[in-house]
Amino acid sequence: MRLFYLSYRNRPIVGIEIEKGMVNFTEALQAYYFVKHNRFSFRIESLFDLIERGLFAREAILRVLDYLETHDLWQNYLISESYTILPPLPQTGKIICLGRNYAAHAQETGNEPPKEPILFVKTRSTVIGPDQAIEIPLDAGRVDHEIELAVVIGKRAKKVSRQEAREVVAGYTIFNDVTARALQREDIAAQKPWYRSKNFDTFGPMGPCIVSADEFAFPPEVNLSLRVNGEVRQQANTRDMIFDVPALIEAISHWITLQPGDLISTGTPEGISELHPGDVVEAEIEGIGVLKNPVKSGE
Repeated sequence: MRLFYLSYRNRPIVGIEIEKGMVNFTEALQAYYFVKHNRFSFRIESLFDLIERGLFAREAILRVLDYLETHDLWQNYLISESYTILPPLPQTGKIICLGRNYAAHAQETGNEPPKEPILFVKTRSTVIGPDQAIEIPLDAGRVDHEIELAVVIGKRAKKVSRQEAREVVAGYTIFNDVTARALQREDIAAQKPWYRSKNFDTFGPMGPCIVSADEFAFPPEVNLSLRVNGEVRQQANTRDMIFDVPALIEAISHWITLQPGDLISTGTPEGISELHPGDVVEAEIEGIGVLKNPVKSGE
Protein backbone atom coordinates (compact mmCIF):
# COMPACT_ATOMS: atom_id res chain seq x y z
CA MET A 1 0.00 0.00 0.00
CA ARG A 2 1.51 3.33 -1.12
CA LEU A 3 0.73 6.26 1.18
CA PHE A 4 1.53 9.88 0.35
CA TYR A 5 1.62 13.19 2.17
CA LEU A 6 0.12 15.73 -0.24
CA SER A 7 -0.73 19.37 -0.61
CA TYR A 8 -4.19 19.51 -2.18
CA ARG A 9 -6.22 22.69 -2.56
CA ASN A 10 -3.70 24.40 -0.27
CA ARG A 11 -4.29 21.92 2.53
CA PRO A 12 -2.17 18.97 3.73
CA ILE A 13 -3.81 15.57 3.30
CA VAL A 14 -2.98 11.88 3.28
CA GLY A 15 -3.31 10.24 -0.13
CA ILE A 16 -3.44 6.53 -0.88
CA GLU A 17 -2.64 5.33 -4.39
CA ILE A 18 -4.84 2.49 -5.64
CA GLU A 19 -5.70 1.16 -9.10
CA LYS A 20 -8.56 3.67 -9.44
CA GLY A 21 -6.20 6.60 -8.73
CA MET A 22 -5.22 8.75 -5.75
CA VAL A 23 -7.70 8.68 -2.86
CA ASN A 24 -8.11 11.65 -0.54
CA PHE A 25 -7.81 9.45 2.53
CA THR A 26 -8.04 12.38 4.94
CA GLU A 27 -11.58 13.19 3.80
CA ALA A 28 -12.59 9.53 3.40
CA LEU A 29 -11.45 8.71 6.93
CA GLN A 30 -13.34 11.68 8.34
CA ALA A 31 -16.52 10.59 6.56
CA TYR A 32 -16.08 7.01 7.74
CA TYR A 33 -15.69 8.06 11.37
CA PHE A 34 -18.73 10.32 11.15
CA VAL A 35 -20.90 7.47 9.86
CA LYS A 36 -19.48 4.75 12.11
CA HIS A 37 -18.74 6.70 15.30
CA ASN A 38 -20.57 10.02 14.93
CA ARG A 39 -17.26 11.90 15.28
CA PHE A 40 -17.14 14.59 12.62
CA SER A 41 -14.23 16.38 14.28
CA PHE A 42 -11.88 13.42 13.72
CA ARG A 43 -9.28 14.48 11.15
CA ILE A 44 -5.92 13.09 10.02
CA GLU A 45 -3.87 15.51 7.93
CA SER A 46 -0.48 13.79 7.73
CA LEU A 47 1.15 10.39 7.66
CA PHE A 48 2.69 11.28 11.02
CA ASP A 49 -0.83 11.71 12.45
CA LEU A 50 -1.84 8.36 10.96
CA ILE A 51 1.13 6.58 12.51
CA GLU A 52 0.93 8.36 15.86
CA ARG A 53 -2.76 7.45 16.28
CA GLY A 54 -2.16 3.81 15.41
CA LEU A 55 -4.19 3.96 12.21
CA PHE A 56 -1.40 3.02 9.80
CA ALA A 57 -2.31 -0.68 10.06
CA ARG A 58 -3.48 -2.26 6.83
CA GLU A 59 -6.70 -3.46 8.46
CA ALA A 60 -7.67 0.05 9.56
CA ILE A 61 -7.01 1.49 6.11
CA LEU A 62 -8.88 -1.30 4.32
CA ARG A 63 -11.96 -0.71 6.48
CA VAL A 64 -12.20 2.81 5.08
CA LEU A 65 -11.54 1.72 1.49
CA ASP A 66 -14.12 -1.05 1.83
CA TYR A 67 -16.61 1.55 3.06
CA LEU A 68 -16.04 3.60 -0.12
CA GLU A 69 -16.46 0.48 -2.26
CA THR A 70 -19.59 -0.75 -0.49
CA HIS A 71 -21.33 2.61 -0.74
CA ASP A 72 -19.98 3.46 -4.22
CA LEU A 73 -18.38 6.69 -2.96
CA TRP A 74 -15.15 6.64 -4.97
CA GLN A 75 -16.14 9.64 -7.09
CA ASN A 76 -16.31 11.77 -3.93
CA TYR A 77 -12.77 11.00 -2.80
CA LEU A 78 -10.65 10.33 -5.88
CA ILE A 79 -8.42 13.33 -6.57
CA SER A 80 -8.77 14.49 -10.14
CA GLU A 81 -7.07 17.88 -9.77
CA SER A 82 -3.34 18.54 -9.48
CA TYR A 83 -1.63 18.00 -6.16
CA THR A 84 1.92 18.32 -4.82
CA ILE A 85 3.76 15.39 -3.27
CA LEU A 86 5.41 16.43 -0.02
CA PRO A 87 8.11 14.53 1.90
CA PRO A 88 6.20 11.76 3.67
CA LEU A 89 7.42 12.55 7.20
CA PRO A 90 8.70 16.12 7.61
CA GLN A 91 7.41 15.90 11.20
CA THR A 92 9.65 12.92 12.06
CA GLY A 93 11.12 13.01 15.54
CA LYS A 94 14.45 11.26 14.90
CA ILE A 95 16.35 10.33 11.77
CA ILE A 96 18.90 7.74 12.90
CA CYS A 97 21.41 6.94 10.18
CA LEU A 98 23.93 4.17 9.66
CA GLY A 99 27.53 4.64 8.65
CA ARG A 100 29.41 2.05 6.58
CA ASN A 101 26.62 -0.54 6.60
CA TYR A 102 27.70 -1.97 3.22
CA ALA A 103 31.19 -3.51 3.13
CA ALA A 104 31.98 -2.20 -0.36
CA HIS A 105 31.08 1.35 0.68
CA ALA A 106 33.27 1.09 3.78
CA GLN A 107 36.14 0.00 1.54
CA GLU A 108 35.63 2.81 -1.00
CA THR A 109 35.93 5.35 1.82
CA GLY A 110 39.12 3.72 3.14
CA ASN A 111 37.55 2.04 6.17
CA GLU A 112 37.14 -1.48 7.49
CA PRO A 113 33.60 -2.87 7.78
CA PRO A 114 32.36 -2.10 11.32
CA LYS A 115 31.97 -4.73 14.03
CA GLU A 116 28.84 -3.02 15.36
CA PRO A 117 26.44 -0.42 13.90
CA ILE A 118 27.84 3.10 13.52
CA LEU A 119 25.07 5.58 14.32
CA PHE A 120 24.64 9.29 13.68
CA VAL A 121 21.63 11.56 13.35
CA LYS A 122 20.18 13.96 10.85
CA THR A 123 17.72 16.65 11.85
CA ARG A 124 14.31 17.11 10.27
CA SER A 125 15.41 20.54 9.01
CA THR A 126 17.34 18.62 6.32
CA VAL A 127 14.18 17.03 4.92
CA ILE A 128 12.86 17.90 1.46
CA GLY A 129 10.46 16.07 -0.82
CA PRO A 130 10.32 15.01 -4.47
CA ASP A 131 11.31 17.65 -7.04
CA GLN A 132 12.64 20.00 -4.36
CA ALA A 133 16.23 21.13 -4.86
CA ILE A 134 19.30 19.90 -3.03
CA GLU A 135 21.19 23.12 -2.34
CA ILE A 136 24.98 22.98 -2.20
CA PRO A 137 26.45 25.76 -0.01
CA LEU A 138 29.14 27.78 -1.73
CA ASP A 139 31.81 26.87 0.83
CA ALA A 140 30.88 23.22 1.36
CA GLY A 141 33.39 21.67 -1.05
CA ARG A 142 32.58 18.21 -2.37
CA VAL A 143 28.99 17.05 -1.70
CA ASP A 144 27.92 13.44 -2.37
CA HIS A 145 24.66 11.52 -2.82
CA GLU A 146 23.88 8.42 -0.70
CA ILE A 147 20.76 6.38 -1.52
CA GLU A 148 19.35 4.49 1.48
CA LEU A 149 16.34 2.39 2.45
CA ALA A 150 14.63 4.08 5.40
CA VAL A 151 12.58 2.17 7.96
CA VAL A 152 9.53 3.99 9.37
CA ILE A 153 8.83 3.08 12.99
CA GLY A 154 5.15 2.50 13.79
CA LYS A 155 5.19 1.71 17.52
CA ARG A 156 7.16 2.69 20.60
CA ALA A 157 10.14 0.36 20.75
CA LYS A 158 12.52 -0.19 23.67
CA LYS A 159 14.83 -3.21 23.92
CA VAL A 160 13.09 -4.96 21.03
CA SER A 161 14.55 -8.31 20.05
CA ARG A 162 15.32 -9.32 16.49
CA GLN A 163 12.35 -11.69 16.60
CA GLU A 164 10.00 -8.86 17.65
CA ALA A 165 11.39 -6.22 15.27
CA ARG A 166 8.85 -6.72 12.49
CA GLU A 167 6.02 -5.66 14.82
CA VAL A 168 7.37 -2.10 15.21
CA VAL A 169 7.85 -1.35 11.48
CA ALA A 170 5.11 0.68 9.79
CA GLY A 171 6.72 0.83 6.38
CA TYR A 172 9.62 1.94 4.21
CA THR A 173 10.63 4.97 2.18
CA ILE A 174 13.64 6.28 0.25
CA PHE A 175 16.16 8.57 1.93
CA ASN A 176 19.11 10.32 0.27
CA ASP A 177 21.74 10.96 2.95
CA VAL A 178 23.38 13.89 1.15
CA THR A 179 26.82 14.51 2.68
CA ALA A 180 29.35 17.34 2.53
CA ARG A 181 32.21 14.89 2.01
CA ALA A 182 35.08 17.37 2.19
CA LEU A 183 33.84 18.73 5.52
CA GLN A 184 33.19 15.22 6.83
CA ARG A 185 36.77 14.17 6.08
CA GLU A 186 38.06 17.38 7.65
CA ASP A 187 36.06 16.75 10.82
CA ILE A 188 37.09 13.09 11.04
CA ALA A 189 40.74 14.08 10.67
CA ALA A 190 40.29 16.56 13.54
CA GLN A 191 38.51 13.84 15.61
CA LYS A 192 35.28 15.81 15.58
CA PRO A 193 31.72 14.48 15.04
CA TRP A 194 30.24 14.32 11.52
CA TYR A 195 27.28 16.46 12.49
CA ARG A 196 27.72 19.55 10.31
CA SER A 197 28.57 17.62 7.12
CA LYS A 198 25.29 15.73 7.35
CA ASN A 199 22.90 18.45 8.41
CA PHE A 200 22.85 21.31 5.94
CA ASP A 201 19.36 22.36 4.91
CA THR A 202 18.03 20.19 2.02
CA PHE A 203 20.52 17.36 2.74
CA GLY A 204 17.71 14.88 3.49
CA PRO A 205 15.55 14.18 0.42
CA MET A 206 12.79 11.74 1.38
CA GLY A 207 9.94 10.05 -0.45
CA PRO A 208 8.04 9.88 -2.64
CA CYS A 209 5.80 7.81 -0.35
CA ILE A 210 5.74 5.29 2.47
CA VAL A 211 4.99 1.73 1.40
CA SER A 212 3.42 -0.36 4.16
CA ALA A 213 5.60 -3.05 5.70
CA ASP A 214 3.30 -5.88 4.61
CA GLU A 215 4.37 -5.29 1.00
CA PHE A 216 7.89 -6.54 1.79
CA ALA A 217 9.60 -9.65 3.12
CA PHE A 218 11.31 -9.23 6.47
CA PRO A 219 14.09 -8.39 6.42
CA PRO A 220 13.45 -6.66 3.08
CA GLU A 221 15.64 -7.65 0.14
CA VAL A 222 15.14 -4.98 -2.50
CA ASN A 223 17.24 -3.45 -5.26
CA LEU A 224 18.56 0.10 -4.89
CA SER A 225 19.72 2.29 -7.76
CA LEU A 226 20.81 5.91 -7.94
CA ARG A 227 21.24 7.85 -11.16
CA VAL A 228 22.75 11.27 -11.76
CA ASN A 229 21.67 12.82 -15.06
CA GLY A 230 20.52 9.36 -16.15
CA GLU A 231 23.87 7.67 -15.40
CA VAL A 232 23.82 4.87 -12.81
CA ARG A 233 26.16 5.68 -9.92
CA GLN A 234 24.96 3.32 -7.18
CA GLN A 235 23.39 -0.12 -7.53
CA ALA A 236 22.98 -2.82 -4.88
CA ASN A 237 20.51 -4.94 -2.94
CA THR A 238 19.66 -4.53 0.73
CA ARG A 239 20.70 -8.14 1.32
CA ASP A 240 24.26 -6.76 1.09
CA MET A 241 23.85 -4.78 4.30
CA ILE A 242 26.22 -5.77 7.11
CA PHE A 243 23.48 -5.25 9.71
CA ASP A 244 19.99 -5.99 8.39
CA VAL A 245 16.79 -4.27 9.50
CA PRO A 246 15.93 -6.54 12.45
CA ALA A 247 19.53 -6.35 13.70
CA LEU A 248 19.44 -2.56 13.50
CA ILE A 249 16.14 -2.28 15.37
CA GLU A 250 17.43 -4.62 18.07
CA ALA A 251 20.71 -2.73 18.46
CA ILE A 252 19.28 0.79 18.35
CA SER A 253 16.30 0.11 20.61
CA HIS A 254 18.64 -1.37 23.21
CA TRP A 255 20.02 2.12 23.80
CA ILE A 256 17.48 4.52 22.32
CA THR A 257 13.70 4.45 22.64
CA LEU A 258 12.17 4.56 19.18
CA GLN A 259 8.89 6.43 18.81
CA PRO A 260 6.15 6.28 16.15
CA GLY A 261 7.26 8.27 13.12
CA ASP A 262 11.00 7.90 13.74
CA LEU A 263 13.19 6.85 10.80
CA ILE A 264 16.14 4.50 10.61
CA SER A 265 18.09 5.15 7.42
CA THR A 266 20.00 1.94 6.83
CA GLY A 267 23.20 3.08 5.11
CA THR A 268 24.37 3.47 1.53
CA PRO A 269 26.10 1.07 -0.87
CA GLU A 270 29.23 1.79 -2.88
CA GLY A 271 29.26 4.25 -5.76
CA ILE A 272 29.04 7.60 -3.97
CA SER A 273 30.01 10.50 -6.21
CA GLU A 274 30.08 14.27 -6.24
CA LEU A 275 27.02 16.36 -7.04
CA HIS A 276 27.12 19.67 -8.93
CA PRO A 277 24.58 22.44 -9.51
CA GLY A 278 22.47 21.52 -12.54
CA ASP A 279 22.51 17.78 -11.81
CA VAL A 280 19.33 15.76 -11.46
CA VAL A 281 19.39 12.90 -8.94
CA GLU A 282 17.02 9.92 -9.16
CA ALA A 283 17.06 7.50 -6.23
CA GLU A 284 15.04 4.35 -6.90
CA ILE A 285 14.17 1.46 -4.61
CA GLU A 286 12.27 -1.58 -5.80
CA GLY A 287 8.71 -1.60 -4.52
CA ILE A 288 8.77 2.06 -3.44
CA GLY A 289 9.41 4.19 -6.51
CA VAL A 290 11.71 7.01 -7.59
CA LEU A 291 12.77 10.03 -5.57
CA LYS A 292 13.88 12.76 -7.98
CA ASN A 293 15.64 15.97 -6.95
CA PRO A 294 17.46 18.70 -8.90
CA VAL A 295 20.68 20.17 -7.54
CA LYS A 296 21.42 23.89 -7.33
CA SER A 297 23.81 26.31 -5.66
CA GLY A 298 22.93 27.45 -2.17
CA GLU A 299 24.09 30.30 -0.01
